[in-house]
Formats: sequence, structure tokens, C-alpha cells
Amino acid sequence: MDRDHLKSLLEQVQAGGIEVEEAIERLRHMPFENLGFATLDHHRAIRTGLPEVIFGPGKTTAEVVAIASSLLARSSNVLATRTTAEAYALVKEQFPEAEYFPRSGALRVFRDRTIHGKGRLVVISAGTTDLPVAEEAVVTAEIMGNDVELVQDVGVAGIHRLFGHFDTLKQARVIVVCAGMEGALPSAVGGMVSCPVIAVPTSVGYGAHFHGLASLLSMLNSCASNVAVVNIDNGFGGGYVASLINRL
Repeated sequence: MDRDHLKSLLEQVQAGGIEVEEAIERLRHMPFENLGFATLDHHRAIRTGLPEVIFGPGKTTAEVVAIASSLLARSSNVLATRTTAEAYALVKEQFPEAEYFPRSGALRVFRDRTIHGKGRLVVISAGTTDLPVAEEAVVTAEIMGNDVELVQDVGVAGIHRLFGHFDTLKQARVIVVCAGMEGALPSAVGGMVSCPVIAVPTSVGYGAHFHGLASLLSMLNSCASNVAVVNIDNGFGGGYVASLINRL
């Protein structure tokens, strides 16, 4: 249950539209609910303003569906990351408005599309092979209530492509940059803008790239002072942190 739902429930009790016992029943699983295989933190949206997110890997399809159903009983939106088409098919049977993004494996039910961010949030993908991570950042930032724009395939091997989006970068309140190989793009972007840049290293590259470690170290050593870094392939983390910044 998020803050808006809790406020609405209390107002209905105050107005006499809902009996106290019914309100208690609706709040029965606050602040958490034990499903046996998972303990759901229904109080998280009230504490942080953002609901709990389902991390798909390691969970069975049935577990993903059960968690999503429980969360949606108390919240308008739900996001699951790194899920499968099978999980999506079962969730969609119960919630026809469910969306699936095969490139990143993100699954969401996105009913409340209220914008909470104070400005435009831009996600940049250095190359097409970085798009799975960038898409995860976009889907996350959107469901967290942001106006999001995706800029694709503007890596430093053709830096002039980035310059063609200078107006978009200038208008952004926060930027997420997803890049593999040598991981230089966040520094280039950071040197062009005055807003925070969240760098997301991806596991795109050849052998000495060490599955994203080269990009991670490069970004941690960025000479642009407005660049902060999340973990390798963590598009969700990049979109989440950017959302928090955009709400300030």
C-alpha cells in the first residue's frame, strides 16, 4: 500500500464510508506479509515513496506471479526485473494491462502514471548492445513517476552523434549513462552538463574487459566530478537512484 492508498483509506473511515473493522482487514498485512517463500514489505512505499520491486532471478514463475498479485492487491503499480516470458503470460492472465520488455526481461503493471519527478530524466545507451541495461533503467524510471527520454547509440567511437543531442542533455535534470567497452561515455556526458550523471557499466566488451570490470573501474576514475557509479549491468539501480534525485 502506498501513501495515496493509505490516505484514501483513512479519509473513507473518517467520512463513514468504510467501517473500522473493514479498514483493519485491509491493513492486516501491514507492514509485511509472509507468503512462506517471501516476506513482502508492503510498508516500503510509505517509508520511501517507492514500492518494493521483484527481482526475478532465482524465483520460480509461480513465485513471481504470487508476489506480483499480492503487491497489486495493495498498490497500483508493480515492477519485476529479469523475468521470463512465461511469468509475463501468467501475470497477464490476471492483469491484462501488464507489459513485458523482452530485451531486458522487465515486467510491469503500470496503472498509476502520475509524474513525481521535477524534470526530464534522460537515459543514454552507448551502443545497441547496451540497450538491455538501458531499457531496464528506462522502465524503472518511468514506473517511479518520471518523464523519461532514451538516447541510443551515441558512444565515444562516434562522439559527434552525442553532440547532436546537446539540447536534450542540457534540459535534463538527471542523466543515466549505460556503457560497456572502455566505459568512457559518462565522462564525456558529465563534461557537457551541470546535472548529476549516474554511470552504469555494462558487461559488453572483449576478453580483457572482464565482464564489465574494465568499464566499472574506468567510470570510478572519471575525471568528470558530477559522475556517480552503480554496479555492473544494474540498469534498475541507475534508474532508481536517478528517480530519487529527480524527486528532490
